[in-house]
Amino acid sequence: MTISRRTVLRNGAVAGAAAAAAAVTGTTPAHAHQDFKDGRLSADLVLHNGRIHTMDRRNRIASVVAIKDSRIVYVGTDERTAKRAFDGNPRTINLRGRTVVPGLIDCHNHIVLMGNRPGYHTPLENAYSIADVQKTFRERAKKVPAGKFITTIGGFHFNQFQEVRLPTLAELDKALPHHPAYVSIGFSGPSVTNSLGKKFFEAAEIPVTVGADGSIAGGAETGKATLALRRTLTFDDRVRSTLDAMAYAAQMGVTTHLDQGAFQATNTPSDGAAHEDNYAMHLPFLRVYDEGRGIVRLRINFLHQDTDTNVTTLTNRIQNAFKFFGNDMVRTGAIGEFIAASYFGGPVFLEAARRSAKAGWRIEVHSLSGSDFQTQIQAFETVHAEVGVQDLRWVVAHVPQITGEYVNRLKAIGGGVNLTGWQYLAGNGPQSGPPFRMIVDNGIPAGMSSDGMQIAPMNPWIHAYYATTGRNARGVQINPNQQITRPELLALYTRANQWFLGGEDEQLLGSLEVGRLGDLVVLNDDYFTVPAEGLKKIRSVLTVVGGAVVHDTGDCR
Repeated sequence: MTISRRTVLRNGAVAGAAAAAAAVTGTTPAHAHQDFKDGRLSADLVLHNGRIHTMDRRNRIASVVAIKDSRIVYVGTDERTAKRAFDGNPRTINLRGRTVVPGLIDCHNHIVLMGNRPGYHTPLENAYSIADVQKTFRERAKKVPAGKFITTIGGFHFNQFQEVRLPTLAELDKALPHHPAYVSIGFSGPSVTNSLGKKFFEAAEIPVTVGADGSIAGGAETGKATLALRRTLTFDDRVRSTLDAMAYAAQMGVTTHLDQGAFQATNTPSDGAAHEDNYAMHLPFLRVYDEGRGIVRLRINFLHQDTDTNVTTLTNRIQNAFKFFGNDMVRTGAIGEFIAASYFGGPVFLEAARRSAKAGWRIEVHSLSGSDFQTQIQAFETVHAEVGVQDLRWVVAHVPQITGEYVNRLKAIGGGVNLTGWQYLAGNGPQSGPPFRMIVDNGIPAGMSSDGMQIAPMNPWIHAYYATTGRNARGVQINPNQQITRPELLALYTRANQWFLGGEDEQLLGSLEVGRLGDLVVLNDDYFTVPAEGLKKIRSVLTVVGGAVVHDTGDCR
């Protein structure tokens, strides 16, 4: 029997792979079936008359880039020279002077959860008032069958709205008279619904208490509402939502996603927005990639929460999965962002780290407090003394309160940190972190991520706003004296983030150089000069993955 590369990828990834996530606004992407060759997007393309920031080591700026068979074959200033790389006539696009950057890499997010959201998930991270919410939902409803739920689960907070509250039942009814609605913040609410949604939730198998104004309390009531919606999900729904998630990512200019898994679902009201079946949630994404419809790149981390020192699930993963396995569209990654239920340290954490090190796996853990990073890094040092982890690139994520001492200790054993602006939505200072300035000046391997979209937006330009201004969604300074420059921030989202991908990817992504994959983003405004508030409104007008156009507003024609 002949086994194809695609079959090996699919079956291997089922044993331990992951995928992408959910929500679309704006233009419909081109899925580029005709450009998918041997598992890769591979159109032939020349883009010219742009201000192309290569993000190479010299930060060169070009005006022309050419892509052939998914790889960059020319970067420079001469369109004629660029075209000589082709036998025929490649597609040529005039960028009309627009700013171009490499396709962004998000080194820590949850796009797979986003792609498994119930209903027609619709991001609200770019809404700044109740009127914006209503407009977003009206636009979404144009492409959603009547009677189907339009949902937003996580990724935003009412702090970003002028009214500093969730919309009401009446306001949602006005926007969605023919669709039930469900809007929830964070992991577990609070939430709100409209009249059609209220009817559904109150009649659910486990009834939900809904206020006259559509409000649903956070915690157990929101859990019951989310569970009721999840029970309606079909596999086809998940595939559709996966495509929506990828389309949204392309619209934002994020072309590579390092997914961090989910808490294992119990299928009870205790599950929150961050719960899913860790062993099945990737399957919709794998279907999309198998059919040649994947338009962004996915890298997969495996989350584990063992509670005893046998670390059974982690051990099974290590024995039955391959790290950095797949192709340049979808590939496995590491263990994380949890390696044990006791994420802050202790004997189970230590044993999980030890076994991962012995098997040669990269791991990633998350830090949210002023002390958890200390016990994590101390455990890393213990394992390093026993096994040696210098070359494994172990990571502590988020690090809002990490100190210079522990940055140096992590750096000394070959580790790195990824940074997230998640405090933008609900942080209130006075020093909300992460300490961007200290970390960039230190020189430890560092990258930028979104942690979207449960408690944080996926939109990278919102995180750019926070990292460069220190201001939260209310415009209040909550992270003083830790700002970095826009070029520094862009480097963290591109060139620097190669380090977190590992394997072959480190030489393929993150900058626009000959021989690398042709992923780039044409922006609607000049990232380097737009006023600070304008950063949050940056979008892609043209997103290219492997030389194939996967998002196009028509502005460059």
